Amino acid sequence: MPAHSPDILVVVPARHGSTRFPAKPLAPIRGGDGVMRPLIQWSWEAAMQVADRARVVVATDDHRIADTVRGFGGDAVMTPTDVANGTERCAAVLDALTEQPDLVVNLQGDSPLVPRVALDALIDAWCVRPAPVLTPYLVCDTATGGLLLADQRAGRVGGTTVVADQAGNALYFSKQPIPHGLPDGAGLKLHLGLYAYTPAALRAYAEWPPGALEQAEGLEQLRFLERGVPIRLVAIDRPRAGFWEVNHPADVAIVEHALALRQQVAG
Repeated sequence: MPAHSPDILVVVPARHGSTRFPAKPLAPIRGGDGVMRPLIQWSWEAAMQVADRARVVVATDDHRIADTVRGFGGDAVMTPTDVANGTERCAAVLDALTEQPDLVVNLQGDSPLVPRVALDALIDAWCVRPAPVLTPYLVCDTATGGLLLADQRAGRVGGTTVVADQAGNALYFSKQPIPHGLPDGAGLKLHLGLYAYTPAALRAYAEWPPGALEQAEGLEQLRFLERGVPIRLVAIDRPRAGFWEVNHPADVAIVEHALALRQQVAG
């Protein structure tokens, strides 16, 4: 365990040019209170759940996103336009800082439903036993697993799943439901769009070219596995309101339903 309270930075990477969902960070999402907020604000609010133990910044290459973030009171950092993914964007943030954090947490800009328990579990796991990279997952019930299988049948890119070795490290990630053979999806491990890295791991990642598996799956974290860097998995309990990421426009309705359910649970 670190001898001091670690300096933690939560980065919310967001880009405007998504091919599946252009201008996705600025897409309006209706909350349980009926108020429309841009997706990036919901993801920023998810990150701000741990503002008592971490700094929070949005990293973007688009001034429209940066202006929106500053408009609702967030801190935005401009990053280069040529970064390939959110992990590289997190690495670019380090170059803009005068003081380096002990740990960088990446909460992706399309992950508005990340619960505080996931953030705390990730940070606490690193504090107890530091590692270069950690990421959380939840075990699907039939409802969540069914959504993953429905996306697969419809030819849509849904949530990412992960399979683990017996030591609790990731063996592989895929945008397809893996392992195959779970007919109702129950038991699939749904990967949450959340990572924790040491600055050294981030900087090394940014120096490596994308590997064949990363390019085939379109999943940035596979670059670590291809380079032999283990990714420790952290299990969390399924949130009562569910969890889903905004990968394409059809996901907006799912997220809005979850936000409404969250409002009911909180009330």
